[in-house]
Amino acid sequence: MAEIKNVSTENIYRLDGRVPILKAIPFGLQHILAMFVSNLTPITIIGAASGLDNAQIAILLQNAMFIAGIATLIQLYPLWRIGSRLPIVMGVSFTFVTILSYVGSTYGYETMVGAVLVGGFVEGTLGLLAKYWKKIITPVVAASVVTAIGYSLFTVGTRSFGGGYTPEFGSAQNLLLGSITLVTCLVFNILAKGYWKQLSVLAGLVVGYLCAMMMGVIDLSQIFSGGLFSLPHLFPYVPKFNIGAILSVTIIFMVSAAETIGDTTAMVSGGLNREIELREISGSLACDGYASSLSALFGCPPVTSFSQNVGLINMTKVVNRFTIMTGAVCMILAGLLPPIGNFFASLPESVLGGCTLMMFGTITVSGIQMISKAGFSQRNITIVALSLAVGIGFTSASEMDIWHIFPQVIQDVFAANCVAVVFVVSIVLSLILPKNMDIVTAQNKD
Repeated sequence: MAEIKNVSTENIYRLDGRVPILKAIPFGLQHILAMFVSNLTPITIIGAASGLDNAQIAILLQNAMFIAGIATLIQLYPLWRIGSRLPIVMGVSFTFVTILSYVGSTYGYETMVGAVLVGGFVEGTLGLLAKYWKKIITPVVAASVVTAIGYSLFTVGTRSFGGGYTPEFGSAQNLLLGSITLVTCLVFNILAKGYWKQLSVLAGLVVGYLCAMMMGVIDLSQIFSGGLFSLPHLFPYVPKFNIGAILSVTIIFMVSAAETIGDTTAMVSGGLNREIELREISGSLACDGYASSLSALFGCPPVTSFSQNVGLINMTKVVNRFTIMTGAVCMILAGLLPPIGNFFASLPESVLGGCTLMMFGTITVSGIQMISKAGFSQRNITIVALSLAVGIGFTSASEMDIWHIFPQVIQDVFAANCVAVVFVVSIVLSLILPKNMDIVTAQNKD
């Protein structure tokens, strides 16, 4: 009876507790729709750069949906110390696109798979050993990284709003669809009552999708192109190992670890209103790494925590693990039932962009709130100001190519990744700056 009483819609704002299944599914589905297209796009880019044909890429897309669902379940309900027990949604990260495209095109897709297999194991092991190095990730470092993540996603949201990586980017049709979706989200958020207000993103996606259908943007003929049922393909590519490729990819795994720490910290701060715990960081990183190695066994790129969903949690405050679990199950079904996956994948980029603009903005706001909690001491101001100035400035001024004198591996890691630069600069400053940099006045001395 106690368990039955614990079933309540209000539990969507609590980490634990059951939610009525029919009311939980829309919230879980909202999380999956918010990241579905972005989860598949990196594979398409990496596969094409590595010389894979459409049939081979289609197999990898199915595998990626299945693995993302499994990895999300592990984050929600940990296996031993692997998993954070937090409402983190996992998916294929854009962070690895540049380096994996290079490795795949230079050494072959099998070598890329081998590099991901090893790099994921390294990150996962470092995650389990987080207690030995976590102290260098001070609150102001985490706050700087979260702020940088929000900033870096602005261009992702704008790219989606304009239609994605297509020749029609910025067309009137795409801008109209994105605007309709964004306005729907805002209006729904204003007019809806109670917990329904938190479904504004799903409402925007539905209205945007229907408008796209009426405009003839969506091709429903491909929904059943992959059959009704298909099991994921284990070992579609036998891993090959190259030390240079492994080192390059492992470095990017360290960058991804910084993003995961930032994402997890932002989610706990904005969604649960508390400080993150060591075991949560350790479990989150372990899941990122080992799930990425598992992903490699299915021929896919690494899976990591998705910043889109962190923004969604910060905006809606829906943190219930059971609710997010229903979304993970939908993702697994999408990997087993091609029509479901094809239907989700048919969501236009511009519709997704209309929903994500505000979500990404909330991540930046969370970073600013974290900076405020860390305190505006002279030391903290110096760390935040310089790390953001260097990180954003050195990666935004593409016409100046300030990285051109560095080795290619350094360029691959830092030239287009402001989060990596902010992470490194903020840690270095945190380690070398004196603990007290505040100006001491005569009044303070008295």
